[in-house]
Amino acid sequence: MMRFTGITFDPDFKKRSESDFKNAQEFIDREVLRRTDPYVPYRNGILKESGKLGTVIGSGIVEYIAPYSKDQYYNNKGKGIDGLNASNGSKGLRGAFFFERMKADHGDEIEKGAKEKFT
Repeated sequence: MMRFTGITFDPDFKKRSESDFKNAQEFIDREVLRRTDPYVPYRNGILKESGKLGTVIGSGIVEYIAPYSKDQYYNNKGKGIDGLNASNGSKGLRGAFFFERMKADHGDEIEKGAKEKFT
């Protein structure tokens, strides 16, 4: 028979684990912004910049705050500069569903980076 009466944690465990979680979340937020950058539709850079302005690093929420962000996310046809369907013939990444497409391309790398740095 085995009997467990309790677990004793290192006194600094809570403080250390909270700090590690905070640092990991900040890393993930920064990586999401950095890696999404080439996917964001671009005319004059305001939409791209609105992601940096609308995101509180470490909050776990990356938010694009330009008034037309939602419309561009769902409806952009990728015909602008470095777009998926650019009229100048260049084949870029910019267009609709930019976060989902970035996540499909780089989500595993972001997760791996966070695990390597913070576990």
